[in-house]
Amino acid sequence: MAQDFSFLPRDKENFTRCFACGKDNPIGLKLSFEWDGQFVRTEFTPTEPYQGWPGLAHGAIVMALLDEAMSWAAFYSGFCTVTGKLNAKLQKPARIGEPLSITGHITRATRKLLETEASVTLHNGERVAWGEGTMFILDKNHFFKEKSS
Repeated sequence: MAQDFSFLPRDKENFTRCFACGKDNPIGLKLSFEWDGQFVRTEFTPTEPYQGWPGLAHGAIVMALLDEAMSWAAFYSGFCTVTGKLNAKLQKPARIGEPLSITGHITRATRKLLETEASVTLHNGERVAWGEGTMFILDKNHFFKEKSS
């Protein structure tokens, strides 16, 4: 049975409120990715609002960084997707105030799915987290349908 994504917004303006990348979300991460043709990259320094244990970034924030990198790898590769599955390994705590590097890329594409990977590392190359995901490919023309006047 095909997945029904008809509930998703159909205009680009709604994405400025995205928790991870939205520029207009006052509590968001405001991530901005660069693309080299294969990998997306960004940097993020967790601050106290994103804290879990004292002095450490909440694990869900680190998971959001992985998920967003996978989504942007798909976007820059010409796909409109939503996450279907995310598996992650948190390998080292991310400290508040410590800059993180985030990368992501596609490892496999089929007609309906993308397989992706992402990692979060410290600037010295030490890995904080690694993840792999399965993304559902959406019909971009349907999803980004222009508003009628």
